[in-house]
Amino acid sequence: MNSDSNKKIAVVTGSSSGIGFETSLLLARNGFYTYATMRNLDKSKAITNLKQKEKLSLEILQLDVTADESVKEAINKITNEQERIDVLVNNAGYALVGPFEELSIEEFKEQYETNVFGVIRVTQAVLPIMRRQKRGTIVNTSSIAGKIGFPLTSAYVSSKFALEGLSESMAYEIEQFGIKVILIEPGVIKTNFDNNLKIGKRVTSDHNSSYAEMTQKRISGFKPRFERGSPPIEVAKVILKAITSENQSELRYLVGNDAFKLMKIRNNIPDKEFKKLIIKSVLQYQQ
Repeated sequence: MNSDSNKKIAVVTGSSSGIGFETSLLLARNGFYTYATMRNLDKSKAITNLKQKEKLSLEILQLDVTADESVKEAINKITNEQERIDVLVNNAGYALVGPFEELSIEEFKEQYETNVFGVIRVTQAVLPIMRRQKRGTIVNTSSIAGKIGFPLTSAYVSSKFALEGLSESMAYEIEQFGIKVILIEPGVIKTNFDNNLKIGKRVTSDHNSSYAEMTQKRISGFKPRFERGSPPIEVAKVILKAITSENQSELRYLVGNDAFKLMKIRNNIPDKEFKKLIIKSVLQYQQ
């Protein structure tokens, strides 16, 4: 049982790196008793070191969002120890890259298993707790790619579009119980390039592929874009502000100058012109 009963309890998925890592630390530094969860505890060294160094109210817990039993065990452990969960940050996710035609059904299913069904699985485990306590906040990490389609990321983009619709629909149902839903929509985030993308198994730059040139341009453009992206701490700050705001009325929060600029353009020009812009900026990008 948490010795400080005044602390709110937060659970963050995908906390081994990037947005989840920074969010777990920022919440713990700002008065939340935080459970930083991750699929692979072998990746917990960095956050464990900071927890010990700063003496943070932070626990590191194994939770695989794609596994029913793992989710059940983790949430049961937290509720047995704390008797409540005030904030859930659904952050675990990854991006699958490749032409739609060259991605297998299995790869699409894996993408959705983490990015969509993982959110459903964890949220459904937490909602009865929040409903009983008559308050709580669900934060779902979406993306600007949940608002705008981009080439070579149809699996990722469609999973984030699904998350947007899921969150908006769910918000109507659970508001009556004092539970809020928040969507965080970051643009490009400066994080470890190799850890955040998966290339489809059949994706190739072989000249026999009809998509070879397009694929090569898209993939070669990723790394410099990520290096110029917003730091993940900026996303964490928006999450903290959103969940601690007294007037928690907004559903969606864009993060990053690129996200704001792109949405402004998207909302103010016709589809035909926007399509030209994406082709020019994404598919003709030169490193």
